[in-house]
Amino acid sequence: MIEKNTDTLSMGFFTTKVNDIVGWARKYSIFQYPFITACCGMEYMSVACSHYDIDRFGAGFPRFSPRQSDVLFVVGTISHKIAPVLKRIYEQMTEPKWVVAFGVCTCTGGFYDNYATVQGIDTIIPVDIYIPGCPPRPENVLDGLMKLQEKIQHSKQAI
Repeated sequence: MIEKNTDTLSMGFFTTKVNDIVGWARKYSIFQYPFITACCGMEYMSVACSHYDIDRFGAGFPRFSPRQSDVLFVVGTISHKIAPVLKRIYEQMTEPKWVVAFGVCTCTGGFYDNYATVQGIDTIIPVDIYIPGCPPRPENVLDGLMKLQEKIQHSKQAI
């Protein structure tokens, strides 16, 4: 006869519900660290204006230390000279952490197909969300942010 352990079943239910609540809360408290190197920075700043209001997604106030942030927004062209700095900033972030590649130059190198430009930051650090465009429209940025929120909400939380 197989005996069911009711303590194990109830603990699974409890941790699942806590995981859901933590995921929901975490998706509305995004502490972003902007790593801006080029022209896409202007479009990144326009999303924070009152017309688009990134603050309604819980991502309005950027942090200026990687140790205080959980989302790294890489905005603009990344050269091989600045790549070690980007990697160090990523390593300084605490877990859980996510990365957003903002703009076509960050995603694939864009039209800079030369020896000095990194052809996509996913060759240096893992990327969770790609927002392509030259520069991406604010609507696309908000769409990418909502996709990141879904990813954050459904990720396994350390409890």
